Amino acid sequence: MPQNTVIAPHTTAVDRYAVWGNPIAQSKSPQIHHFFAQQTGQIMQYDALLGDEVQFEQQLLDFFAQGAKGCNITAPFKQRAYQLAQVYSERALTAGACNTLKKLENGDLYADNTDGAGLVSDLQRLGWLRPHQTLLILGAGGATQGVLLPLLQAKQHIVLANRTLEKAQDLADKFGQYGQISAVQLTDISVQPFDVIINATSLGLQGKTAPIAPELLSLAHAVYDMQYAKQGDTPFLAWAKSLSVKNMSDGFGMLVGQAAHSFALWRGIMPEVNRLIEQEMI
Repeated sequence: MPQNTVIAPHTTAVDRYAVWGNPIAQSKSPQIHHFFAQQTGQIMQYDALLGDEVQFEQQLLDFFAQGAKGCNITAPFKQRAYQLAQVYSERALTAGACNTLKKLENGDLYADNTDGAGLVSDLQRLGWLRPHQTLLILGAGGATQGVLLPLLQAKQHIVLANRTLEKAQDLADKFGQYGQISAVQLTDISVQPFDVIINATSLGLQGKTAPIAPELLSLAHAVYDMQYAKQGDTPFLAWAKSLSVKNMSDGFGMLVGQAAHSFALWRGIMPEVNRLIEQEMI
């Protein structure tokens, strides 16, 4: 059953969208897209739908067979949804996963990954993104793989650090054709003043932080956590704050940014995100 359902004013044919995940009750996507729809005068319906671990593929196919126009995908289904598409954006192909699907006129499903675009947009909003900066990304999992292409296209030099060096090196080899990227083990990062340090690990969910030298945070111009906390700081940002880091941000702006790029793909209009982010209106 839909949770957090947001329905536009009654009309004979309301375009339907949703976000699929498991769990999903915590999702802020319905509120974000409802805000975007009101802002841009779009009439649409957007639900939060609980995907079944076994039957997800059939659920998604049924959703589109019933006339849905598009959807977002969140954990743990990004790779499984990717496999159901017929057409892919370059950033979905390089990520090997999608967070956005759109039904095309011919019935095919188009897969995109707007996570990296959302991150780039948020770094630009914060004033932390200029060409030829050096970024340190902590973690080499799916969250990182989804953002590497847009960051490299923005002419960022990336140092990718992971607990297992081999996993980071595999990504560096894969994305080396798009820009300057190198791999290092978390415990072997050379202490230097990175322009932005981005935490892409999920350690914060366990109340932990990546085992890196605190001097790295102290020297960084800015620190960004792709996760966000319902209240207060994430563990990573709390650590950075204790080290007197001045420029810090969690991933709420990235969440809104990726949603805005999905909305633009579906509706052909890019919503304005600053008011929603800065006032935390959801």
